[in-house]
Amino acid sequence: MIFYTKKGDKGKSYLKNKSLKKDHIILNALGELDELNSLIGVVKNYVKEYKNKLHNIQEDLFIVQAQISWLLYPHFEKPKLSYDKIKKLEKEIDEIERKINPERKFIIPGKEIKSGWLHYLRAVCRRVERELVSLDKKYKLEKELLAYINRLSSYFYALGRLIVYKKGLKEDHPKYK
Repeated sequence: MIFYTKKGDKGKSYLKNKSLKKDHIILNALGELDELNSLIGVVKNYVKEYKNKLHNIQEDLFIVQAQISWLLYPHFEKPKLSYDKIKKLEKEIDEIERKINPERKFIIPGKEIKSGWLHYLRAVCRRVERELVSLDKKYKLEKELLAYINRLSSYFYALGRLIVYKKGLKEDHPKYK
């Protein structure tokens, strides 16, 4: 892959030879997913005990990106995000929930560096989800795609809380004073 083509110099990008303005809703969604995937790449080097799981999530996000890229080509066969991937995230979240109590209050992120990074991932993932909901209004997305991204933000939240728990720390809550 070459580093530049000059094709985007006039505010357009290309998906499989289709020209789109750089602010097109599909390109916005792909950009948000790219940011999430890149941030996971950073975080997995801080949270090494979950590096393989985070890498697998990155692989899943490439399937999500491929599905979105193919929205302009509905007659082409696209990769599918299996429901099993959602169930796997749910299973891991349930395992974490058995170890720590569900929280009924807001948490102030950053009690511990690894947890702080995971809460940052959660926030970026929720922004991705909002972008995908907007995209779903115009282009009907696979139902598994939205469910996966929703579960993924919950997974990052649970993992962030688990790390604080394993360190024996108490999470901070806003005082609203």
